[in-house]
Amino acid sequence: MRVRRVILVAAILLGIAALYFLRVGRVAPGALPASRASVPPPASQNPKSKVENAPGDSEPNPLAAELNASNSTIRRDLEVLNDLFVNFQTNFHAGNPVGENAEITAAFTGANPLHFAFVSKNHPAINARGELCDRWGTPFQFHQLSGTQMEIRSAGPDKKFGTADDAEFAPWPKPAGRL
Repeated sequence: MRVRRVILVAAILLGIAALYFLRVGRVAPGALPASRASVPPPASQNPKSKVENAPGDSEPNPLAAELNASNSTIRRDLEVLNDLFVNFQTNFHAGNPVGENAEITAAFTGANPLHFAFVSKNHPAINARGELCDRWGTPFQFHQLSGTQMEIRSAGPDKKFGTADDAEFAPWPKPAGRL
């Protein structure tokens, strides 16, 4: 009985210490040391051919890099977006980001409680209005089916929604009552 108490107290103290060190080790968003914040990218790099990291990111998200890749398909693009939603849910345990395309894109680019960028702000799939677009430049349509399921639509090559070339990703099974 006494051994169990000692183990329990030790586990609690370890947990408290871990939380303390996690909180103390955080750097406020945008508070990078001057030496990192002021280093420009090498002039030899073409900024349009590269997906740059958001401040504080060490590597671009490899999943987001697949979005609208020239050697891929719209089907894969829709799967990548769905995987981004799943990653978002996994990290925040609160369901999908909500709102219109620009609001969802903002959450993916770091406007979230952890300021974590799932997609770089300057990703080629993001237009000037801050919307994620399909490979033909049309903003995706996102339709929340539930807290954890998102229907994703592309207008396809004709850039018009509601035509035969539209592409859709809808997680299965769809919630009851959905036609």
